[in-house]
Amino acid sequence: MSCFNENPCPPVSPIVCEPIVVVRDHYVPQIVPVIHPIKVVDKIHCVPVEKHLYTYSEEEVVSEKAGYGGVTVSGNRSRKAAARPSRSRRKK
Repeated sequence: MSCFNENPCPPVSPIVCEPIVVVRDHYVPQIVPVIHPIKVVDKIHCVPVEKHLYTYSEEEVVSEKAGYGGVTVSGNRSRKAAARPSRSRRKK
């Protein structure tokens, strides 16, 4: 038998393997709303601060031991100091 132009092997059935899966990922944006609620609270804090208030009252008293016309006169004379130059300014 010569094998020059002929295939000496008998024909066989092909073997079919499981397919190789190639995945090509594609990403498409999907909008998802995210809500962030903000609550503002105004707190009021009372701080004691001093405020000074002044009151006054008036009273009129009539003395029973009053002299002439309700006026009393003291027995002491009022002495006014004479205007004298100080010792350091006195001429020598």
